Amino acid sequence: MTKADIVDILAEGTGLTKLETAAVVDGMIATISYALKKGEPVDFRGFGRFHTVMRAPRKGRNPKSGVEVEIPARRMPVFRVSKLLRDFVNAPPEADNQLELNDESNPEMV
Repeated sequence: MTKADIVDILAEGTGLTKLETAAVVDGMIATISYALKKGEPVDFRGFGRFHTVMRAPRKGRNPKSGVEVEIPARRMPVFRVSKLLRDFVNAPPEADNQLELNDESNPEMV
């Protein structure tokens, strides 16, 4: 699924135009990106968590010349899937269940 597919599905479900929906999706991506750049985690209950981890410096090798190079330490964005989403994805297809992100009876959602 591409960003364009997501925009199409959201536009159809919300009644917004594709242009308006694309602006919302772009705004969401930008907001998540800026939060990660500042080192802030972004949590979506029932979906997962975006955050950054620090990668240690390491030695690498230029594949063309074979020269060893130092790769500096850096922050990497990562996504951790929630248990609710993991269980939903792993449910058998015949279960045909819906992902309930606003389920008040689910303790993970509170």
